[in-house]
Amino acid sequence: MKEFYPPIEPYDSGLLDVGDGNEIYWETCGNPAGKPVVFLHGGPGGGLLPAFRRFFDPAAYRIVLFDQRNCGASRPSAADPAVSLRHNTTSHLVADMERLREHLSVDRWLVFGGSWGSTLALSYAQAHPGRVTELVLRGIYLVRRSDEDWTFTSSGAARLFPAEWAAFRDAIPADERHDLIAAYGRRIGDPDPAVHLPAARAWMDWEFSANTLLPVDPPELDDGAVLLFARITHHYISNGGFLPKEGLLAGIDRIRHIPTVIVNGRYDMKTPPDQAWDLHQAWPEAEFHLVEDAGHGGSEPGTRHRLIDATDRFRRR
Repeated sequence: MKEFYPPIEPYDSGLLDVGDGNEIYWETCGNPAGKPVVFLHGGPGGGLLPAFRRFFDPAAYRIVLFDQRNCGASRPSAADPAVSLRHNTTSHLVADMERLREHLSVDRWLVFGGSWGSTLALSYAQAHPGRVTELVLRGIYLVRRSDEDWTFTSSGAARLFPAEWAAFRDAIPADERHDLIAAYGRRIGDPDPAVHLPAARAWMDWEFSANTLLPVDPPELDDGAVLLFARITHHYISNGGFLPKEGLLAGIDRIRHIPTVIVNGRYDMKTPPDQAWDLHQAWPEAEFHLVEDAGHGGSEPGTRHRLIDATDRFRRR
């Protein structure tokens, strides 16, 4: 069973101006002369964690990580309710990746993304296939209407997490529950902290309910982190991930030639395995692994093994 590589610290970092008044935080670690890889965090709005550096052999890879717009150490922060998210869309994030690649003088790189990071990885690869050497994708999130129905209607994950769903639903008055996403949007976007903070916490409690195979307590986040995550996540979900109308599967022919590994937990209740399966059916050339004893978390043993095995094999290409 593959284990995480030892903890490492960045050897370089900075803020990159990406326009529209935004700066993204980036860092590089590992081998400055190694094979470039870029890590795409989830959420959207999740930000970086030190553990994300450890999926890659630091002797073989030049590991690039960045906080996506308005989250983590990027500026301005969505923790400020006055900060507009108008210039935070998938196409903006794809363009940010290209600016960062050019800024770091990277010609081509392996793209690694989990959950929302898999969505962004597929979007980036379809926009810039010539810049991607390989793809490693975990917890596939296609942001289709059926995928959102699983999360935000009573006929999906709610049937497996009834108490958590009841808390999420009951935070909204009964006459607004026919459209929970819109109802939460009105509250999360309200300038009054007495309105937006309880709504953001209820939203994030439900967001964290189904991440791992066995239930875990949600992470302890301060008010700013909760509002940041809730604002960005809701912004993307309520806009279909800012993806093309035809969806991500329609663009597979543009990236079919890229060596790819797809990993999903069988008991992933956040991004159920049918999304990964549908991606594999559209892209049978991609290597597909359904991990029997895993949920949504990238650090669960079986999932971690498959991901690090992929990066270990790709380091030799």
